Amino acid sequence: MSTHSFFLPGDSSRVVPTPMALSLWGPDALNGPAVCGLAAYAAERDHGREGWLPARFTLELFKSARRIPTSLHTEVLRDGRRIKVVQVSVRQHDGDDEKGVLVAQGNTVFLKQGDNPPGARWSRTAADYDVPETADDDFHTWFHNDRLGWGSDMTKYQDGGRRRLWSRPIPVLPDVEQTPFQRAVISAEGTSLATNWGEGGIGFINGDLTVALSRLPVGDRLGVESDHHLEDSGVSAGTATLFDERGPYGIGMVTAVDNTRAMIDFTTVLPASAYKGDGPFTPDGERRGDDRNV
Repeated sequence: MSTHSFFLPGDSSRVVPTPMALSLWGPDALNGPAVCGLAAYAAERDHGREGWLPARFTLELFKSARRIPTSLHTEVLRDGRRIKVVQVSVRQHDGDDEKGVLVAQGNTVFLKQGDNPPGARWSRTAADYDVPETADDDFHTWFHNDRLGWGSDMTKYQDGGRRRLWSRPIPVLPDVEQTPFQRAVISAEGTSLATNWGEGGIGFINGDLTVALSRLPVGDRLGVESDHHLEDSGVSAGTATLFDERGPYGIGMVTAVDNTRAMIDFTTVLPASAYKGDGPFTPDGERRGDDRNV
């Protein structure tokens, strides 16, 4: 069974994180895309239905998730004619701990699709979302700014400017079809990277993710473009436009807190080619990998 996924099936309906789920924030910490993607998977698996769009996904990442068995629980909070609200809880189990520790929780809002109301409405003028050509087996993120255009060398894009990301989201589980909604959420977690990454690296760590969708994305690769970044007294707020090969399809939003003590300088971590061992840290504690591990 391939381990090119964030998690593997475990015992008692739990899942076990793979090295792909590990983060550069700490040797045993899971990355945001992995945890958010897992929650999106659970909400859609248990409660998705034809003709209903998972229009909003919000997950509170209030405790660092670790590389231990993880369980999922969903509960319907509201099941109406045009709206369905599903709560997802992510728990982790250390040893014989059956109850587990709650590490993340949030809601997915499904809205019944129909026709748009008549009349014109203002919308931001769409940018030209040209995207790079990438190989089918390329899971690394590509980067864009006005100075360099598109490129895959992350170290060249560490500056204080606006940026775009273009990536192929990693599957949540092997041998389970990755849905457009899962891809959207996993890609959208890059909102934190796109908006909080600056000249010295990334020193803000997000404690949440909100994804608002007007449609599901198309294609295996998706993009994130930073729109706003505000910061004061060690707290930041950021928003981004989510786009695919057809153009914008949604909005990402994060809030984050100062984490300078563990700040990640992408010009000093080992290159992405070093990401072949058991996680993004070497035995000597050196960081390696790329933005997949934030």
